[in-house]
Amino acid sequence: MRTSRLKSLIADYNALLTELEKDPNFVRRIAPATLGTEPDDANVIYPRVSKELQAAARKVLAEESNQTLIESAVPAWLTRCSTPCLRIMLFFAGAALILISFICFGPARKNRLE
Repeated sequence: MRTSRLKSLIADYNALLTELEKDPNFVRRIAPATLGTEPDDANVIYPRVSKELQAAARKVLAEESNQTLIESAVPAWLTRCSTPCLRIMLFFAGAALILISFICFGPARKNRLE
């Protein structure tokens, strides 16, 4: 329980650090939410969200991001090609195709009788 909470906090902290490196104005946007102060921009309405709704949204976003990372990590064709027996079969199939192309589509021989 505690380790999963710590891992979640570390992941959130690392995400904030990467955003801070990308966008220096990010500090101005998250400071009111982080420090618990009211934002000073009069032209923007900030919605109030309950902690339960925030937790549900984080859970959904975490599940979606985990699914997309798992699905897009390694393509299926690359996994199939990396097994040793299939690699050998692909090598021989490629060699056979090269030989066939040299035999069938090579330069035509001249007749010796002419």
